[in-house]
Amino acid sequence: MENETPIPIASVLGLDAPVDGRKRRKRVFVCGLVIIIATTLIVAWNLKGTATTLQYKTEPVTRGNMVVTVTATGNLAATNQVDVGSELSGIIKTVAVDYNDVVTAGQPIARLDSAKYAAAVGKSKAEVASAKAGYLEAVATRDEKEKTLARYRKTRELTNGKMPSLEDLEKAEADLDRARAAIISASAAIDKATASLKADETDLEKTVLYSPINGIVLSRAVEPGQTVAASLQSPVLFTLAEDLRQMELQVDVDEADVGQVKEGQTAVFTVDAYPEQTFNARITQVRYGAETTDGVVTYKAVLKVENPDLILRPGMTATAEITVLRIDDALLVPNTALRFTPQPNEKKKRSRGVIGSLMPGPPRGGTSKKAVEPSGRNQPHVWVLKDNLPSPVAVSRGATDGIRTVITSGDLQPGMGVVVSAVSSNG
Repeated sequence: MENETPIPIASVLGLDAPVDGRKRRKRVFVCGLVIIIATTLIVAWNLKGTATTLQYKTEPVTRGNMVVTVTATGNLAATNQVDVGSELSGIIKTVAVDYNDVVTAGQPIARLDSAKYAAAVGKSKAEVASAKAGYLEAVATRDEKEKTLARYRKTRELTNGKMPSLEDLEKAEADLDRARAAIISASAAIDKATASLKADETDLEKTVLYSPINGIVLSRAVEPGQTVAASLQSPVLFTLAEDLRQMELQVDVDEADVGQVKEGQTAVFTVDAYPEQTFNARITQVRYGAETTDGVVTYKAVLKVENPDLILRPGMTATAEITVLRIDDALLVPNTALRFTPQPNEKKKRSRGVIGSLMPGPPRGGTSKKAVEPSGRNQPHVWVLKDNLPSPVAVSRGATDGIRTVITSGDLQPGMGVVVSAVSSNG
């Protein structure tokens, strides 16, 4: 509070109390002894300090096989998949196949009501017959005109040009030319009627839908009695897949990896339906056309898949690991060893204590040891321990799988420890 007066230290220690000289000297001695002990403890703590050292963690150099893979995802598909539709409009009369049925090429799978198309064929046949009759009539007319013209010419020759008249002779010649032209027209009419008949017969044949391949029915989008309307685009009624024992896997390869993926490389893949089972595949095609989805550029790779047990199905999502490189009996180091770099001055020193850390001044009791500097800064290095300090070893790097890297040259042997990290410890 504002009116409080400070209490003298002498009062606290009891030095101001009225005592005799012997007691006063005793109290002064005790207070001095306490101060000396406290000072001694502080100096001892300050001189003791703590030593800081670096502990290095190493991992061994190994020899083994390096397999570099590229991961890609995609979907399984039939090697050859065909959509079967109808070019004609009409009512579905019968459907001969169902889902998963095995079909052969040329097998009927559905029929349209053919009454209208059969009638069109009958009409076209009648038109062909009529055209043929017209042709015979034209031939007969031509023959008649030829005989008339021949008679006119003979008569005129016998009468020395008096009979028939020149006008009648010219008219007979024109009639013959018209008769010959009528034959040509009648012949064309036959061709036209025949072509129309063939078109109607083809339509009649198309009322029966046949399987174009040997395969299996994947989907059926029609039922008996349903009306099919074929206008600008043929409606898809069935989807057939060729032999599913041979399938293909189409995967999207990232643009960063496509340079490593080539035809003939092998791969293994898994599907969600059988998570514990792996399947083998081989790349048959890497397409040049790019596909961009949400700004990500990928390239389609096609892999051939054997499916003898028919457990794989079109549309399944698969994750494939493509083996792009394999190196046997290679010298391997952890990638962390290639990334490790010691500090320029790694030292172990003694700390200055509590008071020393609060007061300026040079450190006491410290010793400094520098790590050996590498000879070439652009050359990759790993570090090995010599006298408990990291020493650089120049190496040449090869392929990496993201965890380990192949060392193609350098003074390393299997079993040697390479530094991967450093941890500070106090003692």
